[in-house]
Amino acid sequence: MDMTVHGDRSSTMASALAETIRTDIIRGRLAPGQRLKVQELARHYEAGMIPVREALSRLTTSGFVYARDRRGFFVKEVSVEELRDLTRVRLIVEPVALRDSIEHGDIAWEERVLSAHHRMSRLKIHADPEEHELNLEWEAAHDDFHKQLMSACTSPWLLQFTDTLRDQTTRYRHISVASRQTHTRDVRAEHVAIMEACLARKADLAVGLICEHMNVTTSIALSETQSLKRQRSS
Repeated sequence: MDMTVHGDRSSTMASALAETIRTDIIRGRLAPGQRLKVQELARHYEAGMIPVREALSRLTTSGFVYARDRRGFFVKEVSVEELRDLTRVRLIVEPVALRDSIEHGDIAWEERVLSAHHRMSRLKIHADPEEHELNLEWEAAHDDFHKQLMSACTSPWLLQFTDTLRDQTTRYRHISVASRQTHTRDVRAEHVAIMEACLARKADLAVGLICEHMNVTTSIALSETQSLKRQRSS
C-alpha cells in the first residue's frame, strides 16, 4: 500500500472529523467542560481512533478543545471573563483593520463585500425557528461577510488576528443567536448599515456601527452565558 496515499486519506478524515466535532461543540451538542473520550467519539462518528485523536489535537490549537495530562481531551468551557476579553480585544483590533480596508478597498473589494452580503441576506439565521438553533450556512456566510469587510486591509497580521478572534467568538455568537432576545433584534438592518457605511467610505460611521454590532451580540451572549452558569451550578 502507498503510505503517502494512506496518510493523505487519514489526514483528510481527521480534517472532516475536526470540522464535525467543532460544529457539535458550537451547537452545544458537546457541552462545555465535557470529557471527549476517543473511543466513544470513534463509535459515535463511525471513525477510527487515530483520526479522532488527530482531530481533537487539531482542535486544541483552535481553542475549542484542551488536553490534560493523562486525562485526555475536554471541551473548552465558555465563560463571562473570556467573552469580555475577546470583545475587548476585538474592539481594539477590528476598527484598525476596517479603517485600513475602507481606505485601500478597490472596486473588487466592493464587489466582494456586496456578494458576501447578498449571500448572507438570502439565508435565515435560525435552522429551526422553534429550536432557536443557529443555521450553519448562515454562520458561514456571516463569517465571510465580516471577513470581506476587512479583506482590503494591507496588514496580513491584522487580518490573521481578526480571523482568529472572530473564530473564537463563534460559540458565543451561537449562544447569542439561540437567545430569544435575538428575535427582537434587526440583525439584517445592522449588516446593511455597516455595509453601506463601508462602501460609502464613511470610516467613522462604519467603525461605530460594527462596534455597536459586536457590543449588542456580546451583551446578549453574556446574559445567556451567566444564565447557563447558574443552571449548571443549581
